[in-house]
Amino acid sequence: MKKTFISGATALMLAGGLLAGCSSGETTSEPAETNNSSEEVQKTGLETKFATIATGGASGPYNIIATALAETYAQTYGVNSKTQTTGASVENINLMAQGKVEMAFVMSDVLSEAVNGIGNFSEKVENVQQIAALYPNYVQVVTSKKSGIKTLADLKGKRIAVGAQNSGVEVNARNLLNGHGITYDDIKVDYLGYAEAADALKSGKLDAAFLTSGIPNSSLMELEQGFDLQLVTIEEENVKKIAADQSYFIPMVIPAGTYGNEEDVPTAAIMNALVVRSDLSESDVYELTKTFFENLDALGNAHQAAKDISLEKAQQGLVAPMHPGAKKYYDEQ
Repeated sequence: MKKTFISGATALMLAGGLLAGCSSGETTSEPAETNNSSEEVQKTGLETKFATIATGGASGPYNIIATALAETYAQTYGVNSKTQTTGASVENINLMAQGKVEMAFVMSDVLSEAVNGIGNFSEKVENVQQIAALYPNYVQVVTSKKSGIKTLADLKGKRIAVGAQNSGVEVNARNLLNGHGITYDDIKVDYLGYAEAADALKSGKLDAAFLTSGIPNSSLMELEQGFDLQLVTIEEENVKKIAADQSYFIPMVIPAGTYGNEEDVPTAAIMNALVVRSDLSESDVYELTKTFFENLDALGNAHQAAKDISLEKAQQGLVAPMHPGAKKYYDEQ
């Protein structure tokens, strides 16, 4: 059952309203109106005392959006809600399986592996369910204009950053490279997160890097200043061929002007997912889902990528079972 609590300030307001009603000789209907108005400002409690959200690198959209969301949960429900910076998707799923976090932002490719017990997961992860499909993560393969690298086929023999090890970035980098006939044996692999990869590109220690995230990526925005940044093309027909086996890949374009690019750049994209532990109650997840969607404007102000999240598209492209609490919210809409 959903629990409720009334803050000290609200209790004082209630008491004050009752005293005022008695001293002024007003009718009994007036206190009832005061009580109704107090319900609009009282906080609704959750059964869980924690709402820790696993994210990714400190500079990535996951962490920025989740920080704003955690602050909202803490203010709305009075729970201990904070973010946990991680190596991203694979680590986030493992943390959920271990019961160490309540929620997480993950890429759909990793989530698909987790619920099916393939790839990075030796067995099915049971304690994870989806709240929503979020916004697309664009595969942003970056190099310098002088490198001569134009397409993924040009990466053979090069030193490439493929994301933090076992991150969602690394998983889709490996899958996309394999889809183009390239294995890790064909390249020199560095496991670097966003900021580290951008620094290594700038210092000339890398030929190219995969940074899969919402756009714009803040590390690439910084890199663009004083670096001859060039985005590598991933052709639409190649993405569609790979998607025949890995349906979470969709062809999209990085719009002109995102990083000074004069034209749209074809690439692959993967939907992000907001997931929750299966053992959280239906009532708790209903409240968490409801508050998430009611605060999309604030999340969009925190990071532009969140502006692509919508209630209308949240149930499209789900790759994990939906939590009953989220389903209850959608059914009401």
